[in-house]
Amino acid sequence: MTVMPMFPLGSVLMPAMPLPLRIFEPRYLKLLGDLMGSENPEFGVVLIERGDEVGGGEKRMALGTIASVVNIGTTQEFYGLESFGTKRFRVTSWLPDDPYPLAVIELLPDLVWDDTLLDSKNQLETKVRQLLAFASEFTNLQFGAATALSDDPMEACWQLAGILPIGELDQMDLLSSQSTQELISRTNEIVTTANQTLRSIMDQQDEWEAPTL
Repeated sequence: MTVMPMFPLGSVLMPAMPLPLRIFEPRYLKLLGDLMGSENPEFGVVLIERGDEVGGGEKRMALGTIASVVNIGTTQEFYGLESFGTKRFRVTSWLPDDPYPLAVIELLPDLVWDDTLLDSKNQLETKVRQLLAFASEFTNLQFGAATALSDDPMEACWQLAGILPIGELDQMDLLSSQSTQELISRTNEIVTTANQTLRSIMDQQDEWEAPTL
């Protein structure tokens, strides 16, 4: 049985993706203090299904990703940490939030890279970067088209899923992938749909703005 401190968030953490956090709630300040005393500080991140990040009482998803802490810092204004996603897990049971959320988890198998997928991965990267470049013309994005990816192809696949500007449920769908091929395929489908939707919206706007004769 593995008991893991948990940090429910309104967003999904993918493996190999960065996660900076500003911490101000008393329960998570206690978690931060405990992490500072740990040899290998890490915590679990799950998506909040219903409720808010602040205050507790939220309903949480069972699928999540472990965040490994790489830096803990303080300023006069806030406490914070830098971390990155590592292994996926599933919550088997929640323990009392005393003083912060805790859960019993089971680790999920890592996805395995297959060199025969290299062309598919490279094609996906091109499509993701094109979508980000197109979308950035109309809105501010967290990740741009020039975002650097890991040299490790498996990590890069997770990062391609993680930098997409998509909803949390689509992110959860990608996080639940059972194989690398499935992850690439699902990401490709989401990119294709997002691109078609965005272009359809732009076409409609062009029609509305067309001058009348």
